[in-house]
Amino acid sequence: MLDVAIVGAGPVGLYLGALLLQQGLNVRVLEQRGVPNPHSRAIGIHPPALAALAQAGVAAALAGEGVHIRDGVARSRGRFVRELSFAEAAPASPFILTLKQARTEAVLEARLRELSSGALLRGFRVQSMHDAGTHVRLAAATGTGEGSGGTGPDGATTAVSARLVVGADGAHSTIRRELGIPTSGRDYPDTYLMGDFPDTGSDGTTAVLYLEPGGIVESFPLPDGLRRWVVHTDSLLDGASAGDLAELIRQRTGATVDPRANSMLSAFGVRSRLATRMVQGRAVLVGDAAHEISPIGGQGMNLGWLDAAALAPIVVAALRGQPTGARLERFEGTRMAAARRASWQAGLNMALGRPLPASFMDVRNAAVGRAFGNARLRNAVARRFTMQ
Repeated sequence: MLDVAIVGAGPVGLYLGALLLQQGLNVRVLEQRGVPNPHSRAIGIHPPALAALAQAGVAAALAGEGVHIRDGVARSRGRFVRELSFAEAAPASPFILTLKQARTEAVLEARLRELSSGALLRGFRVQSMHDAGTHVRLAAATGTGEGSGGTGPDGATTAVSARLVVGADGAHSTIRRELGIPTSGRDYPDTYLMGDFPDTGSDGTTAVLYLEPGGIVESFPLPDGLRRWVVHTDSLLDGASAGDLAELIRQRTGATVDPRANSMLSAFGVRSRLATRMVQGRAVLVGDAAHEISPIGGQGMNLGWLDAAALAPIVVAALRGQPTGARLERFEGTRMAAARRASWQAGLNMALGRPLPASFMDVRNAAVGRAFGNARLRNAVARRFTMQ
């Protein structure tokens, strides 16, 4: 019998698996995909999460590959609005790290396999769960999913038993469904189109927010000479091309990108969902399984890592026979409060990026520029944006 079964091999599940393996626990991470997802969206690693990742021995590798963003600039209609310096706001943790999620997951998976070569089981789609009181039994179909690498014949079923189960299986969590835990939240009217293009501008490693009457355009540097562009759209542009995105960028900002060199393109809507609880019986939810928030602001993946960092020592203590009821209660309360704050911040970020008549936007931007002239306020906002 396993000590812990973690369902979901995204960045949160892989990270938690590494933390628990380092403590000598018998852990398996079960993932329905046979191969990693190369099209994930998250790129930002905030300072508190990078500090947490150091506990798993991967922070240095990630920091060595990623781009260190020390400054953010707001512009509007060709004019400078205000600059935020993350280095000035928090000298001890002076940057946001950007790295494609697929690469972040690859580093985490390599660490997991270094700790235990058989810890990750791909092609395992959990179908049901039963809490037997002393352990949890998971029924899974093996050999499933795209590019399957499951250990059984395609479509066969198997059972996995563990003393504890952690659902790190995303916004459509099977574990949450099996536990019968409801969610509350809302669908936002905001939609976006984003893509990666070669960086041909002069902004270097600076993040740029274009506050435009037609809606915000965000621009973030990435490794390998790339830059990610995110554009607020009037509706979900599912069938949009890289040329469509390039034209939206040109119209609103004047910047030109080469649609022929586009390497990622995604249209998405936004919603927020918070589970009513994270802990039930011998199961715990973390990451998007517990709290799905808007990706605008880049806090979701980081929030999940901080869930895992807080949970890992409690799991270790529980499996060693120590009383953990009060610690689990505090964990749930603290992490759900953090999720609510992140959701509120993401909602504010989206509101600031919605279309506005040019006259109203000029007044608002002037007010923002004056307010951010106060160093204390400016640095407080920078710390909030970086989850500090």
